[in-house]
Amino acid sequence: MNPVTVGILGSILLVFLLFLGMPIAFVMMLVGFLGIGYLTSINAALPVIANTVYETASFYPYTIIPLFILMGGFAGNAGITRELYQTFDKWFRRLPGGLGIATIASCAFFAALSGSSVAAAAAMGNIAIPEMRRFKYAPKLAVGTVAAGGTLSFLIPPSLGFVVYGMLTEQSIGKLLISGIVPGIFLSLAFIVVIIVQVKMDPGLAPATPGEVSFKEKILALQGIWETLLVFFIVMGGIYLGFINPTEAGAIGATALLILILLKKRLTLKNLSASLFEAARISVLVLFLVAGASVFSYFLALSTIPMAVSSWMAGLEVSRYVILVIIILIYLILGCFLDAISMMVLTMPVIFPVVKTLGFDPIWFGVICVIMMEAGLITPPVGLNVYTLAGVVKDVPMQTIFRGAAPFLISMIAVVILITIFPKIALFLPSMMGR
Repeated sequence: MNPVTVGILGSILLVFLLFLGMPIAFVMMLVGFLGIGYLTSINAALPVIANTVYETASFYPYTIIPLFILMGGFAGNAGITRELYQTFDKWFRRLPGGLGIATIASCAFFAALSGSSVAAAAAMGNIAIPEMRRFKYAPKLAVGTVAAGGTLSFLIPPSLGFVVYGMLTEQSIGKLLISGIVPGIFLSLAFIVVIIVQVKMDPGLAPATPGEVSFKEKILALQGIWETLLVFFIVMGGIYLGFINPTEAGAIGATALLILILLKKRLTLKNLSASLFEAARISVLVLFLVAGASVFSYFLALSTIPMAVSSWMAGLEVSRYVILVIIILIYLILGCFLDAISMMVLTMPVIFPVVKTLGFDPIWFGVICVIMMEAGLITPPVGLNVYTLAGVVKDVPMQTIFRGAAPFLISMIAVVILITIFPKIALFLPSMMGR
């Protein structure tokens, strides 16, 4: 068989094994190993997996993953999530859907300290949903808002999505992280618009929250966000100005938040061990996924499929934006079946060469890709944020959460269109970085 045929059969085998329920990291390693062995020799294939796993786990810049996860764990333990919610509740409670707006704002600020969308959804679910229920918010709006708001942690730095994208495509992780700031603000505002529009159309979704808040109380409440802003500016400001690299920034951010926990006397053996365990669990998961993707990418490179697909797409008599729309639709469909990180590691070996061939900016496409990965977190039937919330709010059916999140999914597509029309939204901050 010629290499392209082998690559196609290998891809079919990979999909078949995934539907059987095998873990995606090991499926990619297995199919990659078999393909490399067939196209070269077993002796050449045998060292590939061991070397790839070792090189992935021992690559110093990848220590950024546990550090960013630790930041989120420490922020939650420091009580920052609750303080953020209380602050924005005072500022926005009189607006239509005020508690929902406060939830989105809190999620956006918490995202500035956490790289995990699932952690954000769980943390805000425990805080915001009981409050919205107390004031008779419709369950669909309450859970949909938290599910969508949690996805912001995948876009607003420190973002695990950008770290994985940078690892897979060998792009600057620092520039990718910075590129997510302005799109993250735009997406947060889009979510707020969705809430206001829904409540204006159906006031019964969110009854007015009683109680007036004086301007003095609002100003005093701002002390609840200074810790978040301080850590964010230290971490992202250091990266942007070129004083520190992303790995150093992760270490500084985790240390700063640990100091905050100590100062607030909220550090216990239980929450420290829980934060460390979660950082280790997610790090191992991501590193195995990246190692599996590397093995599978090597196999695909030998099969010449990425080059063949790139050449074929480049030769199509259509605008490159038509191909971009096809890629986005592919991600929407895959989001129904795969989690965000798995989707990224599975598609990048084929999609990224196409993107480069079409002349799209890799940093800009990283933002588009991460937003589409976010969409996968709230699309049925495998939306991880929805499953997380279903565990937090056990009496709300998952279909209600999916329905509540659907309008926010539309706003994500709208932001992707906006960034496609005006790419500088994603690129102007990275273009001015110190290094």
